[in-house]
Amino acid sequence: MHKLILLITCLFSLFLNAGYKIERIDTPKGVDAQIGGLAFMPDGRLAVSFNYGKIFTYNPKTNEWKLFAEGLHLPLGMVAINNHELMVMQRPELTRIIDSNKDGRADTYLKFYDDFGLSGNYHEFNFGPVRDKDGNFYIGLNVASNNGGILEEPRGKFLSYDIEKKDLEGKYDVKLVKKTVTRMYSCVPYRGWIMKIDPKGKATPYASGVRSPNGLGFDHKGRLFVSDNQGDWLGTSKLHHIREDAFHGHPASLIWKEGWTKDPKKMSAQELNKMRQPAAALFPQGILANSPTQPLLDSTQGKFGPFSNQMFIGEMNLKRLLRFIPDEVNGTVQGTLIHFLDGNDLGNGNNRLAFDKDGALWLGKTHLSWAGDEGLKKITWDGEVDFDVHSVKQIPNGFSIKFTQKVDAKIALSAKHYAIKKYSFDYHAKYGSPRKNEANIIPKSIQIAADGMSVSIIFDALQKAQVYQFELAKIKSASGKKLASPLFCYNLIENLQ
Repeated sequence: MHKLILLITCLFSLFLNAGYKIERIDTPKGVDAQIGGLAFMPDGRLAVSFNYGKIFTYNPKTNEWKLFAEGLHLPLGMVAINNHELMVMQRPELTRIIDSNKDGRADTYLKFYDDFGLSGNYHEFNFGPVRDKDGNFYIGLNVASNNGGILEEPRGKFLSYDIEKKDLEGKYDVKLVKKTVTRMYSCVPYRGWIMKIDPKGKATPYASGVRSPNGLGFDHKGRLFVSDNQGDWLGTSKLHHIREDAFHGHPASLIWKEGWTKDPKKMSAQELNKMRQPAAALFPQGILANSPTQPLLDSTQGKFGPFSNQMFIGEMNLKRLLRFIPDEVNGTVQGTLIHFLDGNDLGNGNNRLAFDKDGALWLGKTHLSWAGDEGLKKITWDGEVDFDVHSVKQIPNGFSIKFTQKVDAKIALSAKHYAIKKYSFDYHAKYGSPRKNEANIIPKSIQIAADGMSVSIIFDALQKAQVYQFELAKIKSASGKKLASPLFCYNLIENLQ
């Protein structure tokens, strides 16, 4: 009977790639199972931070949960320093939590960094940390929302070009705030920034212009990527390649830039657009993702499938995980977002990701006040490679698409088997943007590589600042298989020179 139920479940997971198995892990009894952070310790134990303030360790060999720390305020990420120490990002601070007597339970909580503002606004979430090869930590600080006010005694200097502090406090005038304050705002230091903290706890404002950076991660070259959610000044959700001193588009954070004197609200979109660094990839709303989360490098060296050095990304609203395929053009990182896993077995609320030493992907879920789920899942690969898009690279006036298996040449050479369009999104203060200037485009020519593993598609020309969306549902492998993930979007920032 159990096997029958499992079979039915798999049948309803329509887009679950062959070779991947998903299993649910029971969480500690009596604990709200919304997960804000996952981190594997060197000895193989998984540290799990639950949103309502507790951290447990889980031993995959014995299936044993053990309380490690408690009394935290919304811990939404962590890094395992060793088998007895975690660096945890909670609402008020980045905290070093230590099990000094090595009994499996933390006994020391040390403030590592807290020199950022807290207004008391409900939307001031903090994300991260991640750590680079030099031991520096990076965190992301959410901006506040005009759906909420602030406390009378915020931490840090108050600054607003829109409204006086007293008019945001306590039982504030909702209509006044909605009318005068930008939808998302930064009234205390470094809200809307990515912060860099060195190994001694000294912080540097690293990059500005993020809105809701729910997910930070490094790629195989040590480049930092951050996901950001659709909203004001974000026509659709984005994956940013974070560079030092870059402005990534949301203007609220600019007031905390050293030497800044302008009111961002009075700046035109054109003026701001000249300052901003385009996102590496875009998640078209409703097509790829509605609320992307943590990007995680596939560092498993083939233990989790054929996608080494690509990044997997969670998604809150849809029952989906995605892949990011980077493509560096003229020194700019751009690239492709594509479905990886979809379906009922996976579920939604996919918030935090971590690989274990055996190459299995662990997935922590949450919902907070939005769409999502809760719990912990484990995804393993059995070695079977499905027919899928492996990678996408820009070539002169076109794209080269590499597959995981040989393609059916007769089908692949026919332009009628490709549904390709291009479009863009507005950069403006409004919440989100429809797809703009959407147009179907027809390949000028199609070529198949001698080994049958890739297809080159050429157009009359390629246009900057466009999303190129491909639907290859009619493409089949040489053995007759359909593509596991037929829809993907390439974000074109730079043309090959």
